[in-house]
Amino acid sequence: MNQVAKAKHPRGLMVLFFTEMWERFGYYLMVGILLLYLTDTTTGGKGFSTSMGADVVGTFIALVYLTPFIGGLIADRYLGYIKSIFIGGSLMAAGYIGLAVPGDTAMYVSLGLIIIGNGFFKPNISTLLGIIYNKDELKPLKDNAYNIFYMGINIGALFCNFVAAYLRNTYGWGYAFAAAGVGIIIGLIWLALGLKHVKYADVKKPMEKGDMPISKIFGSVFLPMIVFAIIGWIIPGNFFGSDSNDAFMFACIPVIFFYFNLWRRGSPQDKKGIGALLFIFAVSIIFWTIYNQNSTALTIWAQSHTDRQISPALEGPASSINMVQKISAEPQEVDKLDQYMRPVVDANGEPVKEMGPDPYLVNLPKDKWPQPGKELKLMNAELFQSINPFFIVFLTPLLLGFFAFLRKRNKEPTTMGKFGYALFISGLSAMVMVFAVMSVPSIYLHKTAGIWLVMTYFVFTISEIFLSPIGLSLVSKLSPPRLTALMMGGWFLSTSLGGKVAGVMASFWNKIPDKRIFFGILFVAAVLGGILIFSRIKSLNKIVKENTGSA
Repeated sequence: MNQVAKAKHPRGLMVLFFTEMWERFGYYLMVGILLLYLTDTTTGGKGFSTSMGADVVGTFIALVYLTPFIGGLIADRYLGYIKSIFIGGSLMAAGYIGLAVPGDTAMYVSLGLIIIGNGFFKPNISTLLGIIYNKDELKPLKDNAYNIFYMGINIGALFCNFVAAYLRNTYGWGYAFAAAGVGIIIGLIWLALGLKHVKYADVKKPMEKGDMPISKIFGSVFLPMIVFAIIGWIIPGNFFGSDSNDAFMFACIPVIFFYFNLWRRGSPQDKKGIGALLFIFAVSIIFWTIYNQNSTALTIWAQSHTDRQISPALEGPASSINMVQKISAEPQEVDKLDQYMRPVVDANGEPVKEMGPDPYLVNLPKDKWPQPGKELKLMNAELFQSINPFFIVFLTPLLLGFFAFLRKRNKEPTTMGKFGYALFISGLSAMVMVFAVMSVPSIYLHKTAGIWLVMTYFVFTISEIFLSPIGLSLVSKLSPPRLTALMMGGWFLSTSLGGKVAGVMASFWNKIPDKRIFFGILFVAAVLGGILIFSRIKSLNKIVKENTGSA
């Protein structure tokens, strides 16, 4: 008892904290501006349609969180965690810097490098942290350690958007993407300097009886994935809006089947932990769909439907650090369908293009347009994406203190109860956006106040603190030791599916004129997910207690 009472966080926590902080700085910088870059037609972007841009972003996010499935497995059995982290980080750095190279081919190759690199990096740094805290005297600190670790993620996500805004306003998109690569290189250097504090936890887990060899996994999972993806791509028509959406959804079927077999073939004790995790993974897809609206639908909302004009009092300070976009009312080519208006198409169903004002002015009353020869000064849309990590950093200590207060009175929600509450609260964040739509007579003729995005991020952040950090910790607790990284890949698979669903929904943005329906779907899904968790709360609490000694 004395050893537990005197236990302190090891130095390895800070090594991994700053490594992850810089890696997430790079990732969130890049993904925060990706949709804006793909759909930009005025400052050197790709000029894609909204639906195509959302499709690319959704597919990218989905694949980024799908590759940890294999990355965790290879690290478990062959490479080890540290080597995998360095390989993954190097590939991601090359991908971020590659996005600065002109041309569509360079862009897609770079996105591929980031996707593969994340598969090696993301599950293994989280697993490494879990192993460090598997010592008996450190186990009571594991949940707290993951919360601290999660703070590092969000500190990186908080500041990256300001760097992105400055660089793309001052030098162009390429410099912003290259900065993401510099960030992760700093993280890898930090890890190399602190290697002695984490190296002891880098333990390979050789195959045990009942484990499936990687050769068999490739034959029974990845080969079918490729076959299913091809089928989804070439099948006539579209089930999910585009060929790429169909290909991804079909490709997930063998992966899901693999995890089902992992549960089916496990020992009675393993089955309980794996089964509970798979149930949570499935329901969490709803949460991650709402989470990934940040990079899809909420980015569209910030870009086109939010009043981003900077007040005169802030123009000077904002301009001095170049956080201001400047637009004029001079005519330029605008795709009215792509600028979030009601669909305007010709007889063949193609978007109508005509000469018109800057896209931001399309749904702004004309009396608020800049006068001839003058410019309108706007806050960069990606800066809204720093609201969520700001609230994470601000609210995490408060909520942890609140949980400690409840714990002393034996009233703290169980781990699984927190998951259920997280679903309900995330649904409320979607309901805030329903009210945002209703706050103006028409979102196609008026801008909405920025406070609506602040409020939706505030509400959602509470749900995120309830769910995301303890999700990582729960995987570490309930997984059979030899399958920890693999099950961590399953956690990221739920994120992957959520990201893809978010992209699919955003690709239909222009086809759902009433955005109350768009956000209302998310609200209903989240409420149903919360009800589903609480319908099984007793059995879930029992499984957690059997595996960890506490619920």
